[in-house]
Amino acid sequence: MTTIEDLVGRPLSGRCAVVVRREDGRPVVIENEPHLRDGTPMPTLFWLVDRELHDAVSRLESNGGVHRFESLVDATQLQRTHDRYAQRRLAATIQRRGVQATGGVGGTRVGVKCLHAHLANFLAGEEDPVGELVANEVQVPAVHVVDVRG
Repeated sequence: MTTIEDLVGRPLSGRCAVVVRREDGRPVVIENEPHLRDGTPMPTLFWLVDRELHDAVSRLESNGGVHRFESLVDATQLQRTHDRYAQRRLAATIQRRGVQATGGVGGTRVGVKCLHAHLANFLAGEEDPVGELVANEVQVPAVHVVDVRG
């Protein structure tokens, strides 16, 4: 079985759990702890680790997808997505002293920064209008949420 480190291409600097898998069991999305082992804030709560989906989303981004998808969604709905993401990360935070991660999906406060992060958020079961549009465009295979509400 491929390890998460193999999928991200480097040793992990913090703890994570697989929260979305393909039907054959391969990891698709991980949920990161809000701080790395050294205490550095980790703004990206949900991380897309599936190589095929990652590559497909990278192609979208390289063809202007960030601006295109941002223009297709309601700004108020997008802001709610960022706010819920930040609230979920805060609820998962164990280390309350020191620097905390800020922002919403992908660490941004407004707009769209990273389609990978939006897709991961959507696949993890969160309401994310950008992630939903990306999922429709890249034709996500059958996946199932493992346990993101735990």
